[in-house]
Amino acid sequence: MARAASLLCLLAGVAFAATPESSDSSQLLARADAIKTVDNTAFAKLLEQLDKNTANLSEAQKWTLRYLHAWELGYTGQFVKAKPELEVIARQAPDNTMRINATASLINILGFGHHYEEAFAQLDQGLDELPRVSDKNARFHLMAEAAQLLIGAGQYDLATSYTDQIIADYPDGRNGCIGRYLKVHANFLDGRMRASDLDAQQGLETCVKAGENMWTDAIRRDVANFAIQQGRIPEAIRLLQNSYANVVGYHYPELTAEYDALLAQAYWETNDSAHAEKFALDTVDIAKKDDYTQPLSTAYELLFQIARQQGDLRNAVTYREKFVAADKDHVDELREKALAYQFAKQQVEIKKSQLEELNKKNQILQLQRALDHKAVETSRLYIALLLTVLASIGFLLYRLKRSQLRFMRLARRDGLTGIFNRQHFVDEAEQALRYTAKSMRGACLILIDMDHFKLINDTHGHTVGDQVLRRAVTMCQRYLRSCDVFGRLGGEEFGILLPECTPTQALYRAEQIRAAIHATTEDEPQDIPISASFGIASADHYGYELRKLLIAADDALYSAKREGRNRVVMSETDTDAVSPSSERATG
Repeated sequence: MARAASLLCLLAGVAFAATPESSDSSQLLARADAIKTVDNTAFAKLLEQLDKNTANLSEAQKWTLRYLHAWELGYTGQFVKAKPELEVIARQAPDNTMRINATASLINILGFGHHYEEAFAQLDQGLDELPRVSDKNARFHLMAEAAQLLIGAGQYDLATSYTDQIIADYPDGRNGCIGRYLKVHANFLDGRMRASDLDAQQGLETCVKAGENMWTDAIRRDVANFAIQQGRIPEAIRLLQNSYANVVGYHYPELTAEYDALLAQAYWETNDSAHAEKFALDTVDIAKKDDYTQPLSTAYELLFQIARQQGDLRNAVTYREKFVAADKDHVDELREKALAYQFAKQQVEIKKSQLEELNKKNQILQLQRALDHKAVETSRLYIALLLTVLASIGFLLYRLKRSQLRFMRLARRDGLTGIFNRQHFVDEAEQALRYTAKSMRGACLILIDMDHFKLINDTHGHTVGDQVLRRAVTMCQRYLRSCDVFGRLGGEEFGILLPECTPTQALYRAEQIRAAIHATTEDEPQDIPISASFGIASADHYGYELRKLLIAADDALYSAKREGRNRVVMSETDTDAVSPSSERATG
């Protein structure tokens, strides 16, 4: 069964004590709910049995069965089908316990699918209803998802407030184990873990006692990571190796990739490059399939250092570039979560202010209707006061709206250069390609990578390096049209999508940009040699799918690097399409 490969998805599986098998529908539903993560195969069979008896189910039981089906869709990774079902249940189910469970499951799949703004919006609605929910398991379900989502957004104190509530409701057992794991994880990420951490010890004891081995090993991951940070490498290796066989057996790739990355890091610290390389390569094999950016970034950085130590410069360059891209993706993911939280927070403030504004308006209307001759002056003064308050609220709403727009811009723009960030570039480029595909017009993709940029940073400092990137962006913008899509893909790499452009035109414009960037050397106070390499691919030969264009342009870019840098190279397939009068541009 294809499961959503994340520890997060397990929070949606709140197992209760199993009830004896019975033909009674209520007991069958209760048993299905109890075993849905413990024995998912048996759970699926129970759903089939219940489906055959829907005519005899009460309305409440039908809603329960519908929720269990929606949960199963999410558990097996069918998020597109699960999402609308869970949304209906979260809005329309007659029972608030079921609405909370559906909301929590919806938050789960939205977070896993990187739809963080929607996840926080659902969380806000669920938390509004939580005080009216008495079912402890449903409360646990939502608070666990809240803690997990807030940890991802860097809101560790707020996340800990929910973990403490979980621990208060469940001092022991599975739910208490998960609550303690989330608290330990928040403490570690927030830098609050200590060598003899009481929360970690209590978490391990609770999870071991409850027989929750996977959560026990998740806590051990954080303890080992902390030990590595503290320089206690043998202790970290021993802890990781003792749990490694169990972790592999859980078949949850994210946790396995994290263990592999930590072992690679630990062995590198002991100068055991052979083991470090093995575990780093294992990390890459697992992490790149599902885009686990943090362990992938760690693995590529270690592989770069190992290749450089071995004198393998070609692989060192390749791993360095992959590390920069993975690290950028990881930072963008964290930034996206943090911005989504801030955006959701702004939305809540705006709603509160709008509600307060509406209440004040209603008060004014009531006062105006109640005016009599004896209290005219007093009431008018009160109305004037309310109007002043109303104006203040209006000004606050204006500022909140401006702040909200600023957060939206931040989510789309690269902080250093002001052009599109990677994610927004991809979105805009794909939209532009869809439009050009409909009209069957040409399009070309240019990838640009600054030459020897690490040397510039190492020699002259990051401030100068940032200045070089900004100057390069300015040079590019001089030769771009309003319809062109320009973005920073990571580090010193940029992408330009040129709609309605032939390969010959793309080659000419790339050469213009290359020459302009190289000419900026004369303007630099340190007389820094600045150049860039270019790779071009066209939709005429690779189609209108951005992924294929990126691969082809990336191959051409690496050819430019191998051929000496500071040059423009067309993809091999596109070279034949360039007119004979055009030359391959070199510097």
